[in-house]
Amino acid sequence: MKKSPFHFLTYILVIGAYAALQVLQARGELSATMRGMLVPICAYVVMAVSLNLTVGVLGELSLGHAGFMSVGAFLGTSTAIALQDAVPVPGVRLTIALIVAALFAALAGFLIGIPVLRLNGDYLAIVTLAFGEIIKAVFNNLYLGVDSRGVHISLLEDVTNTAKDGRLIIQGPMGIGGIQKISTFTAGFILIMISLIVIFNLVGSRAGRAIMAIRDNHIAAQSVGVNIIKYKMMAFVTSAALAGAAGALFAMNYSTVVANKFDFNTSILILVFVVLGGLGNMLGSIIAAAVLTILPEALRPIAEYRMLLYAVLLILMMLTANHPFVKGFFNRFRQTGQFQLQGDDEEKEAAA
Repeated sequence: MKKSPFHFLTYILVIGAYAALQVLQARGELSATMRGMLVPICAYVVMAVSLNLTVGVLGELSLGHAGFMSVGAFLGTSTAIALQDAVPVPGVRLTIALIVAALFAALAGFLIGIPVLRLNGDYLAIVTLAFGEIIKAVFNNLYLGVDSRGVHISLLEDVTNTAKDGRLIIQGPMGIGGIQKISTFTAGFILIMISLIVIFNLVGSRAGRAIMAIRDNHIAAQSVGVNIIKYKMMAFVTSAALAGAAGALFAMNYSTVVANKFDFNTSILILVFVVLGGLGNMLGSIIAAAVLTILPEALRPIAEYRMLLYAVLLILMMLTANHPFVKGFFNRFRQTGQFQLQGDDEEKEAAA
């Protein structure tokens, strides 16, 4: 199966941006503020492309994506802290934490998807919003301790009875403190590339075409035998897993993480990345996530008018992104890839 030129362009631009930033960082030409933003930018990029899989490719509006991010942030970070003595190498510990975060977020996505994915449109958006707030409330009232006797969990108040040789990792509203900052820009770049590979291969597969058929007309897709729930669940769980890994990467870039960081506003911010970049346009989501993460910090010198100017620039970028010329430019790449995929399928059918 041939890959779309648009996919190759996305890979090249991401690799090029990483290489350029590494060179600038080696030369000391990046400010301390910019260096500190590299990992959050990577996390938000992964969040944006993962949500675009649900909103742009599947065609379902999800307003609780920050909930999956919080699952990965808390459980991935807890795993890293619990393994500090057993796995002293930061890179290995980070890898394990990201995998654990992705698995738990995928599980949360599966459990939430069972009731949610039977809904459509506004109903699905409202229910995902509710689940996102439920997840935040759970971590806001969760206490988790680890000692020689094992793992201890309690809700609402600390009755974990963690021994003196252990540690209370999650401390309810206070979140997790004393985190070792083991997230790196290179790890963020690798996670972005893995996310793009997973999404592009899914979209270009038979399952991806089934998902897009559901987006275009779920009644027609069901009439030709497409299992609606199965393919919705596939996209939703994949999106949740990537969001969980991004949450762990994000959390382990700071010394403290609290549940209130992953609230409704974060879900809306990620949705803004997706809408501004274009539904189904992964490259656009990457650019939007990077620009809108940097922009508030870049405008900080004009503190009194910072958010006003940010809002004005956001409106201008939205108008530009929806200009017919810009939309047509990106659509030509996507259509070229679609035509190639269709041609490959026809060749295979003829050969068979």
